Amino acid sequence: MNQPHHARLNLSAGVASVCVAITLIAVKLWGLAMTGALSLAATLVDNALDLLVSAGALLAIIYAARPPDDDHHFGHTSAEDLAALFQALVVLISAVAIAVLALVRLGAQTHEPLRAEGAGVAAMIVSVILTGALVIWQRYVARRTGNRVVAADSLHYLSDLLPALGALAALAISAWWNVGEADSLIALAAAGWLAWNGGRIGLAAWHALMDRSAPADVLQRIAAITDEWPGLRGWHDLRTRTAGSRLFISLHVEIDGSLTLDEAHAIGDGLEHALRDAFPDAWVIIHTDPVAPVPNLGQA
Repeated sequence: MNQPHHARLNLSAGVASVCVAITLIAVKLWGLAMTGALSLAATLVDNALDLLVSAGALLAIIYAARPPDDDHHFGHTSAEDLAALFQALVVLISAVAIAVLALVRLGAQTHEPLRAEGAGVAAMIVSVILTGALVIWQRYVARRTGNRVVAADSLHYLSDLLPALGALAALAISAWWNVGEADSLIALAAAGWLAWNGGRIGLAAWHALMDRSAPADVLQRIAAITDEWPGLRGWHDLRTRTAGSRLFISLHVEIDGSLTLDEAHAIGDGLEHALRDAFPDAWVIIHTDPVAPVPNLGQA
């Protein structure tokens, strides 16, 4: 594969993500000023988070691609986790603010009707179209390059379509049936959705920063590959951690001590490449431990 071409594709996806986020924020600000819809405000906050996420993804594509140096022997991918933790705090605070405003409006004696619902609907339609186009491009780039940052950003934008469609529903209900409470109720639901996702992102980032081991399914795949690898007498001390999108694997393998150094190295090196094939961009360290050869009981 053409690595420089892949780098340009990844960069184009990151730049497109930031540009779309900025455009959506401008469109939503106009729609919010025209309608006063809290559900639209919820998607506006989500787009502000998108801008942070997209900017972080773009920086991660550039920064995480830097090779290890004298001060960062294992690379720079932990910057992704620091950015994600900050983003999670921002979205949790925003979710609380939206929920409080929605509850205050629901508790009011009179419900302020939404204004110019048509403008809000137009803003949301533009949002859905731009988000859909971005997701299509990101998924294309992710398939071509295998970049996990681009793939994750694509999934994030794909999930944004849910609150966007919710805001469209609130504006439509207000315009057609004059049900002002729908805006606050959908805003509450969107706030809950934002809080859940913010907590999930923050928890994952915290686990990565605390060097928590890889998920159970990853450990099972590593074990399955190692169990089936020829030339091993056993293995132990499997240790894993993640930093951003990178997986780190450290493993001790037991190899017949009667083999030559070249033969033992070939077995360990082959396993290392197999694990890297299964987990692209993983950092794999294999320690070879010689063990006593199995006695040939068939000899006299």
